[in-house]
Amino acid sequence: MEPLVSLSPMELRRLAALERVIAGDLTQVRAAELLGISYRQVKRLVRAFRRSGPAGLASNRRGRPSNRRYNPELLAHALAIVREHYDDFGPTLAAEKLAERHAIAIDHETLRRAMIREASWIARPRTGPKPHLPRLRRDCFGELIQIDGSQHNWFEKRGPKCCLYVAIDDATKNLVGLHLAPTETTIGYFALFTAYLQEYGRPLSVYSDRSGIFRATKETADGAGSQFGRALNELDIELICAQSPQAKGRVERVHGTLQDRLVKELRLRNISTIEAANVFLNTYRLEHNRRFATPPRSDFNAHRPLEPQHDLERILSCRFPRLVSAKGIVSFENRLFAIDYRIAQHLRSRTVEVRVDRLGRIVIEQGEVPLRFAELPNPQPKRAVTSERADRRVPNPMKAHTPAPKHPWRQSRRFPTPSTAP
Repeated sequence: MEPLVSLSPMELRRLAALERVIAGDLTQVRAAELLGISYRQVKRLVRAFRRSGPAGLASNRRGRPSNRRYNPELLAHALAIVREHYDDFGPTLAAEKLAERHAIAIDHETLRRAMIREASWIARPRTGPKPHLPRLRRDCFGELIQIDGSQHNWFEKRGPKCCLYVAIDDATKNLVGLHLAPTETTIGYFALFTAYLQEYGRPLSVYSDRSGIFRATKETADGAGSQFGRALNELDIELICAQSPQAKGRVERVHGTLQDRLVKELRLRNISTIEAANVFLNTYRLEHNRRFATPPRSDFNAHRPLEPQHDLERILSCRFPRLVSAKGIVSFENRLFAIDYRIAQHLRSRTVEVRVDRLGRIVIEQGEVPLRFAELPNPQPKRAVTSERADRRVPNPMKAHTPAPKHPWRQSRRFPTPSTAP
């Protein structure tokens, strides 16, 4: 009985073609075209088939270990390091850290298979096709910038939950801005954009969600609708508000990458404050772009330089119109500001502009000219109503109300007061 021969699907296709060649139904040149191999390779396969039959087509390396396999001891050592230092790291990031911090060069797919075999990594299930059509990337760097904020435990248990502001270029997937702040506010986006504009210049358009930071329901006098929209309008940058999170999927997907990689990088460097993290973000951004950025379809840089009239300190600030009182006082957010008396008399009942910059400083301007002012002390708050006073103030519905002795009702001529009654 002849031994059983195991053939791969490719070798089975070659077997069918070679049988036709031996039978004279197919030429060797035509067989080479059908199999996608050279004519000389077909001649070698024909000789092997005539000499050994179907077994001559089977690979001699089958069942033998590869010459390119990793040393089992090296792989076991790498897995031990991963279990000790990078227990919650993914295979790709763990392989990068092995090469960077331990000088162990191992392919991430090899490490992935090894981690799956020892059940230290669970492969993610493949999801089905997305219901929405993909949007093609823009052609030029700076043509479209996607921005968003991600509220997350970036310091894990070492620090408070905070918001990471992200700006990513649509054409190249370059992270062009990262900034960490306690919450997601307009001032935080101004801080992000100040560093971005100073480094790259003005993009053609900005893609954001429909949050009130970017799109207010009540539009302002210039039609911008929000402080951020007004600032982009002054910089001649188009603001596009996405109709769904999937529309700005590039920045949404990078949130997942940052929540995995950046959190672990901060942990390895024992960074637990927003100030230290913002210093490190510049270094991380360059490394992230080196790893994930792609070249654009066009070499043209769509960024435009800042013009002399673009005062970023003033444009990237929150500006609010306020009316000056007859005493030269401006009220803003429950705070009182007295304008210098030498110019207050000329500004009574006129409108000035209160500007709050990205550092929280307050400036009062009239026609883009800063005014001298001083903050007044807050008035004494009203005395809190205690439970005893509140009980006295609440009328008892079961008791008839008796007017006071000096009530006007008791001063009537027809009804004398009880003190003067006979």
